[in-house]
Amino acid sequence: MFFEPETWVAVAFVILMVLFAYLGIHRTVLTALDKRADRIKAELDDARRLKEEAAALLAEYKSKRTSAEREAEEIIANAKAEAERIASEAKAKMEDFVARRTKMAETKIGQAEAQALADVRAAAADAAVAAAETILRDTAKGKVAEDLIAQGIADVKAKLN
Repeated sequence: MFFEPETWVAVAFVILMVLFAYLGIHRTVLTALDKRADRIKAELDDARRLKEEAAALLAEYKSKRTSAEREAEEIIANAKAEAERIASEAKAKMEDFVARRTKMAETKIGQAEAQALADVRAAAADAAVAAAETILRDTAKGKVAEDLIAQGIADVKAKLN
């Protein structure tokens, strides 16, 4: 048995373990393993905390995006409503403008007709007065004729104007 290499490996292993126990290496190894476990636990905690913060930020940005989209839709709806209101106001103003222009044109046409009728009447009155004056001058003579002519001219002017 002492000539077997496995026996000497076992004896060396036992001596090494006793030496390690005597020197306290097992405490050093356990302390190092504990420190490494603590460090890994701290890293996992940090990773978990960072994950939660990222999830919170993601939720916040999603809500902000939703809010911004809603606000943009409201702005678009308000802009459309404002454009429709402006268009209807412009249409109403245009219709009012056309109506006023039409009324002004009708008024001017009416005034022009009245003026033309007055001019025709005045021309007819002047022509009738001139014709009556010529006829009476040729047929009536003297003071009576002049009084009659003056009175007739005054009557015709009063009636026709």
